[in-house]
Amino acid sequence: MSLLTLSSALVFVFLAIILSKSLKLGLEKDLLISAFRATVQLLIIGYVLSFIFSADHPLFILLMISLMIGVAAQNVVKKGHGFPNIHLRVLATLVIIEIIAMTFLLGLNIIPPTPRYVIPISGMIIGSSMVICSLLLNRLKAELQSRKAEVLVILSLGGSPKQAIQSILKDTIRASLIPTIDGTKTIGLVQLPGMMTGQIIAGADPIQAVRYQLIIVFSLLAMASLTSIILGLLLYPSLFNRRQQLIFEET
Repeated sequence: MSLLTLSSALVFVFLAIILSKSLKLGLEKDLLISAFRATVQLLIIGYVLSFIFSADHPLFILLMISLMIGVAAQNVVKKGHGFPNIHLRVLATLVIIEIIAMTFLLGLNIIPPTPRYVIPISGMIIGSSMVICSLLLNRLKAELQSRKAEVLVILSLGGSPKQAIQSILKDTIRASLIPTIDGTKTIGLVQLPGMMTGQIIAGADPIQAVRYQLIIVFSLLAMASLTSIILGLLLYPSLFNRRQQLIFEET
């Protein structure tokens, strides 16, 4: 693809800007910044990946994955105001998810231990887990604000923090998984996933592309469930003090 062809795709960005301007949505600046950041970030990561692929050294793979986890955790933390030590809990969740995913994918020889496979798949898993973490935090905050009296009643009647938060935590975990589950149900019917589409455009056999995509789908579905459960279990004890009192701060 030539730079001229790539540049012509900017017409979509300009269309969105024109529509925002016409409808007075005030999104023109955000659209421009988003397009610019996406371009710069993707170009930089393209050169970085070219170097890592050619070097083919485990250290560079670990550094790249660490960077992705760090950026993802920082993005989630912005949604976690009011939760104590949220950064460490999110970071721990993402690290655990990455270790579990790669242990199965590499241990069962589903993918080879090369940067070309490990880094893109890790990126998809970490990115999906990042979204799940954000959804869980937003929903948990809303549930605690609306059902705070319920938690206090259970605690006042002698219930433990786990008993007081259990119902809220279950509802929160279910809600955070809805987008992933619904997306998986309609995959192939409503949308062709990015990895599969990219392989087909690059000339790969559609059946082979489907097989690789199914690996990603199964991994993302399992890791999404684990992400919400692990973060929920790591998070709820911090909502109570040693006297088993709710200390969540509404923001």
